Parts: sequence; C-alpha cells; structure tokens
Amino acid sequence: MIALPEHPLLDVHVFAARFPSGLGDSPNWLVDGLRIDASAPMSSSDEIRAAVRDLLRWGGFKPTGRSKPASEYLVRAATEGALAPINALVDGCNVVSLHSGLPISVVDRERAVGPLSILVAPHGASYVFNASGQTIDLGGLLCLADAEGPCANAVKDAQRTKTTAATREAVAVVWGTRALPGRAAAAARWYAEVCERLGAEVSVGQLG
Repeated sequence: MIALPEHPLLDVHVFAARFPSGLGDSPNWLVDGLRIDASAPMSSSDEIRAAVRDLLRWGGFKPTGRSKPASEYLVRAATEGALAPINALVDGCNVVSLHSGLPISVVDRERAVGPLSILVAPHGASYVFNASGQTIDLGGLLCLADAEGPCANAVKDAQRTKTTAATREAVAVVWGTRALPGRAAAAARWYAEVCERLGAEVSVGQLG
C-alpha cells in the first residue's frame, strides 16, 4: 500500500517486481529498444511532453533545464545515440519511458526504509541523485518517499535507493497525468510485461 495525496492531475501507476534469479545482462531485444527509432507499442509527442511538464508544475516546481522530466532526457540521449545499457531493470524502464513519453521511477525496495508514500516535497527539500554527490532541489515536486524522506521522482531518483546489479525487489512508479487518459496504465502494463519477460514476479501496487 502506498499513501497517495489528493491531486487534480496525477494519474500514477505502481507495481512491484521481484527477480528470484537476480538481474542478468539486458538481452538484445531490450537493448534494441533503447534506439529512438525502435519499433514500440507507444510513441511520444510534443503534446505528451507538455502535459507531463504541466503535471510537475502544479506544486510550484519548474521542470526546465537540468530539472526537465527524465523522459525528455531519454529522448535527447537516444537521439544522440548516447543511451547505453545500465542493467535489465533500468533498461526496461528507459525503453518504456523513452517511447511512452512518461517519466518512470524505479527504486530498490530493500534499500528503501519503511512504508512508501507519494507527496509534494516541501520547500527546501533535496537529495543526492548520483554517485558524485550532486543534489536536486525538490521543492514543489511530486515524489515517492519512504520513512527517511523523498527517494524518487519524475526528474531524478535518489542515489540511496537506486537499483544495482544486486537488486532483487524493485518498485516502479509511472508518473502519468489525467490530461492523458489511459496512457499511464498502458505504460505500466508494458513495463510490467517487460519485467515478466526478464523473469520477474510482478504484483500491482495498492494506492490509497
């Protein structure tokens, strides 16, 4: 169960994925999906990009520059041929996010602390998002949080709960908007199917 705030735009979908045999290298069919011109069941557009930015602006966050939605970063990286494989779980996330146009967070459930919730981060909140120690200002941004505070969002996930090759249990969050009816549900189904194809046991998260 993930606690969910009242929000006029948010259409979030969550599922858990457990990998009994661990994460292996990404198969060729998954790596091929990282190409901008790859065949995919969904495709992004300027309309989708604008709707996602409107969702992130609602709490006062400014989704521009280095704080643009992760899905936009993926489009740019794939267009430049710079979207390289990381691990099977993250690669699946990136493929679905790239082609659906929706940001997706993935956290290692065993690295998160206590119950999870979704909230709008207060002014002054921040966290480290990479191994170099760089931080992101979270004020006004929708975030997934655990007992220690925000740990993921539609821009950059926290370093402390990121997945690694050792991840066995993960939680995926598809950040959708009511302005795009059905799109977040379709993206979540696609990503869940990718995880199952990779050998995961998938269960749909409960929101409330």
